[in-house]
Amino acid sequence: MFNNPKRLFLLDGLGALTSAASLFFLLSNFDDFFGVSKPIVDVLAGIALLFSVYSLSCFFLVKQKWKMFLSLIAITNILYCLVTAGYLYYDYPQLTPLGLLYFIGEIGIILMLVYLELKAVIKS
Repeated sequence: MFNNPKRLFLLDGLGALTSAASLFFLLSNFDDFFGVSKPIVDVLAGIALLFSVYSLSCFFLVKQKWKMFLSLIAITNILYCLVTAGYLYYDYPQLTPLGLLYFIGEIGIILMLVYLELKAVIKS
């Protein structure tokens, strides 16, 4: 993975696209099961979709100075996790156990990806 850090852009982009689709199609349509309000889901899905476009664009277009672009997505991923954690704290009473599990899982996966992204930036 570290021999070709551009693959991290692909992984990040596909992961963000999966997250956006899960939020938009799953959580937004089954809010009773997850306890998440539609406006919050729409905002988080929109952010994930923007991250996906950015990362996939970087995968296809960035030839040089990839460290700067990878660092940027790593930092924005951390910010997304903080926003999501803030939402969890703010709306905790409405969340169902399934909703809480979804967001904790999403944060965990994103933070693992951030670790790989920052490790690739530092190693190269």
